[in-house]
Amino acid sequence: MQIPISNAAAIGKVVRASRKAQGIRQDDAAGSMGVSENFLGKVERGADSVHWGKLFQVLEGLGIRLIVDVPEQVARHLPHASPDESTP
Repeated sequence: MQIPISNAAAIGKVVRASRKAQGIRQDDAAGSMGVSENFLGKVERGADSVHWGKLFQVLEGLGIRLIVDVPEQVARHLPHASPDESTP
């Protein structure tokens, strides 16, 4: 299912819903992803300022793939994606 993301709060809702759907407590999820419970709480609340690297740890830990839909004219200016950046 594709969900439009227009702000941090939208990502936070997806993260929280994913964690709850998997039946994982916030503290357990944070520990298994290598982030603090405080950080995970900020993500779930949609804090405007979070560390990008840690955010991607959280997304990966919950099995969330982030895909950016860009216009073709923009895509033509992007370097070719490396194998681990491409979509299956």
